[in-house]
Amino acid sequence: MTSPIDIQAARDVLLANDRGGYTVPTSRLYPFQWNWDSAFVAMGWATFDEERAWRELERLIEGQWDDGMVPHIVFHAPSDDYFPGPDVWGTHHEPPTSGISQPPVFAIALRVVLEGATDPGAAARARPLYQAALASHRWWANARDPEGTGLVAILHPWESGMDNSPAWDEAFARVPPEPTTEIRRRDTAHVGAAMRPHDDDYRRFIYLVDLYSALGWDPAAMWEKAPFKVADVAINAILQRAEQDLLHLAGLFGSDADRQEIAARIAKRAGALAGLWNAERAVFQPRDLITGALVDVATSAGFLPLYAGVPSLEQAQRMAAEIKRWRGKVAHGVPSTSPFDPRFEPKRYWRGPVWGVVNSMIAEGLAAYGLSDGADAIRSDTRALIAAQGFAEYFDPTTGEGLGGGSFSWTAAIALLLSR
Repeated sequence: MTSPIDIQAARDVLLANDRGGYTVPTSRLYPFQWNWDSAFVAMGWATFDEERAWRELERLIEGQWDDGMVPHIVFHAPSDDYFPGPDVWGTHHEPPTSGISQPPVFAIALRVVLEGATDPGAAARARPLYQAALASHRWWANARDPEGTGLVAILHPWESGMDNSPAWDEAFARVPPEPTTEIRRRDTAHVGAAMRPHDDDYRRFIYLVDLYSALGWDPAAMWEKAPFKVADVAINAILQRAEQDLLHLAGLFGSDADRQEIAARIAKRAGALAGLWNAERAVFQPRDLITGALVDVATSAGFLPLYAGVPSLEQAQRMAAEIKRWRGKVAHGVPSTSPFDPRFEPKRYWRGPVWGVVNSMIAEGLAAYGLSDGADAIRSDTRALIAAQGFAEYFDPTTGEGLGGGSFSWTAAIALLLSR
């Protein structure tokens, strides 16, 4: 029998990583507020501290740009423990931020926090946050799908939240490993290099930052000049789910025009996402928007359309069977890259390890299709990993070893959500 998760220990992780209304992912390795981390963390806070959950969302929106973008990092306070810092991004925003976004979990978290709220003033807290979420979704449509295809693009691997996934290898090879900014990695001072992206990845990462900074972070110029432009499955699936939650919130706080606008985006994206299905692989795959081709890769992101209710029941059943096949190859699931792929690396960041947040979304998606055996197996595996290894950033699917940063906020948040 799996040992239970220590609920108080999970709460203590969030309390220890609290920096005054926002939560860092973990001390030193990630000393600022990260976008999709904070959305999951807000849901974790909501299980025991409603006020603190609201503040997490409100502080993230302090970094929102006038055009609606919610940056992937908000630099609320200075720190020398992370590269690239505000000086490299050069976004001229107050508070300082990065110049790209991240998976848009915000509206999902807002609905969860609101629906669990007991404070009679919750609607007043939620109303401006709804407007912020609406502006963010409009930014995704305008800045990352200017041609109106229904699929938004990422222009930097970091924007996906899955930085070094094999899904980017082919497109990323077009990016010159020749940044103008000197690379000053801090991550490998805190975590073993075998668990992190390679130096060559960082040279390409920073090349893109330098390029977009020189363009003044102008969305139209970035779209035109980007050597990396991919319709990521995870971003589009999470955005589709977030749009559904935003539509619900629009029923409470929005106008008829808002609801029509959101519903139109949902319908269009559903059709576009259907075009990313690979029947042979039983996963959804990203599309390289420069070549126009699907990227032949199988990653855990390819199962996230389940979270948005995109697949048909037959497709969902085939995905559940494929997940089971992956889990049969390793000790713990769901690995971030197929264990049958030669690029699978069980310890290297997004090239193999298990991530609690991705597991939680896949499980929720399977459950919504009535595929409870698959959902329960993933949730049980996730709880077992956390109970055995603590609140690690991610886990080795072959051994169960906790990897990356320790006392990790979103892992603690997922533990709290799984223990309800």
